[in-house]
Amino acid sequence: MGGVVIATDWVRLLVVCLIFTAVAGAVVWWARLASPKPVVRAAVRATGQLAAVSAVITVVLASLPLTAAFLVLMAGVATGTSAARTKTGRRGVWVALAILGGTVPALVALVVSGLVPLVGIALVPVGGILIGGAMTATTLSVRRALDTLRDRHGEFEAALALGFTEPVAVRELVRRPAAEALIPALDQTRTVGLVTLPGAFVGMLLGGAPVWQAGALQLVVLLGLLAVEAVAIAVVVELVARGLVRRTGAVEEVRLT
Repeated sequence: MGGVVIATDWVRLLVVCLIFTAVAGAVVWWARLASPKPVVRAAVRATGQLAAVSAVITVVLASLPLTAAFLVLMAGVATGTSAARTKTGRRGVWVALAILGGTVPALVALVVSGLVPLVGIALVPVGGILIGGAMTATTLSVRRALDTLRDRHGEFEAALALGFTEPVAVRELVRRPAAEALIPALDQTRTVGLVTLPGAFVGMLLGGAPVWQAGALQLVVLLGLLAVEAVAIAVVVELVARGLVRRTGAVEEVRLT
């Protein structure tokens, strides 16, 4: 298998992208889930960002320092996105610990083991997958933990009255809700090959790699994601328990922004 790529007829590509965006916006509006504006903004932003990345990625991948800088940029954007989504304001900077706590060791382990070569073309996609997974797990676990503290505040006060310290009381309340953020990664890992063929596997196949090699890389990535997201959730529990991550104000409803 060699030289296999997705056909790029730009007119058809534009039409299909517009249709998908319109359908998503129409459905969230019709079902009264949210305003269609966030869907349109996300689509426009994705288009602009991918165009920009496509323009510079060749230069970035050819240089290790630029590759490292690009990974730092990825981590910074992931931190900002998670902080904004969780409404934690300036305290949101602490979520960087959750995102990087598992990602950095995992990426180092992959490089040291020789499974991922020390070149940009390998580091950027694998690092991006790990950072993205950690970001999602961090966002979901922070939201679930803080929602639980708000909804079960009476139980928290009761635990303090019984002599529990604040960190212990918070941990007891938020552990299980926060752990729900690991469900998507668990389901993806359990159903890989039967329900989905994830990006790393498909990308290598399209690039002409042997099927067994694509499968091996995807297995490593999936298990790496499990480890990274588990660390992220554990760090989030500690950050919330120690009061380092809190919402800046009351959040009346979930908004797609």
